Amino acid sequence: MSKKVSALDMPDVPKGELPPHLELQRTRVVCAADAPSHTEGIQYSGTYVSYGVDNSLRLNDFRKNFAVEVTTLNEEEIEFDMIGIDASLANAFRRILIAEVPTMAIEKVLIANNTSVIQDEVLAHRLGLIPIKVDPRLFEYKSESDPANEKNTIVFKLDVTCKKDGRNVINSVVKSDKLTWLPNGSEYEKPSTDQSSKSKTFTSFNCSQDSLPEFSSDPICPTYQDIIISKLRPGQVVLLEDVGDDLAEELVQKCPMKVFDIEDLGGGKKKAKVVRPRECTLCRECIRGDGWDKRVQLRRVKEHFIFTIESTGALPPEVLFTEAVKILEEKCERILAELS
Repeated sequence: MSKKVSALDMPDVPKGELPPHLELQRTRVVCAADAPSHTEGIQYSGTYVSYGVDNSLRLNDFRKNFAVEVTTLNEEEIEFDMIGIDASLANAFRRILIAEVPTMAIEKVLIANNTSVIQDEVLAHRLGLIPIKVDPRLFEYKSESDPANEKNTIVFKLDVTCKKDGRNVINSVVKSDKLTWLPNGSEYEKPSTDQSSKSKTFTSFNCSQDSLPEFSSDPICPTYQDIIISKLRPGQVVLLEDVGDDLAEELVQKCPMKVFDIEDLGGGKKKAKVVRPRECTLCRECIRGDGWDKRVQLRRVKEHFIFTIESTGALPPEVLFTEAVKILEEKCERILAELS
């Protein structure tokens, strides 16, 4: 039997640092074969007060530990690491990027004639998904009651007819390059019963958009010119305007993302080594099977997030993130103003 030890004879609890198991719970998410554990963030400042560890969030500490490291940047995509940030803030950036950073898209479609096999509502939906190469910050937000003008509306026209020229079929595939920008507004006249009055179009501008300095040298157009909108046959028309060792080798084979590789230790010995951690998708294939969860443990740093932002071409991807930061800053200032 083990000898009983009096509480008075036990060693003092170490001050200023946490035991390894608590430090693991505080800083890591452990991804087991069935489910992840320790996913929640520990926010209470006095959680570890008995160990002499202050868990308070201080602005100076946040400034010291927070970092943004850009790993990939091109015209369409940016990938960066946000280090030292809570999951709630990282998720706030994600939600703002998805739903609150403004963009320009086709919203209303006036169809004059459509004899293609695609129904009018499906055609309008497909047009709404085409990214437009224009900076939305140059425009004003338009509510339902606001009239359309050159500062809040863009008008495109699509007029394509499929014809047969001998054995050749012309315009059998309608792509986004057929969308024509109308800088003067709509050409589609409103129906009127008054024959004496001057006919009006659905959208009329006070001045031409191509006369504005921001658009004179950079005309508005779809970001990609080869997006298929519809397919036609001769006689069909679309006319519209629109706003270790063996185990090591087995581990390498188990991972579909090739995260592991073999390291030669010499003397015929080998060891599995993590060489591409950023490729890991937490598929957990490496810990499935008898005993593999004892050999391999998946962990994720709680305050380290990898962001990938893809741009539709309207704004550079790095600008999208700065716009999200501005929106979050405005939200915080509004809350502080209401609280005070």
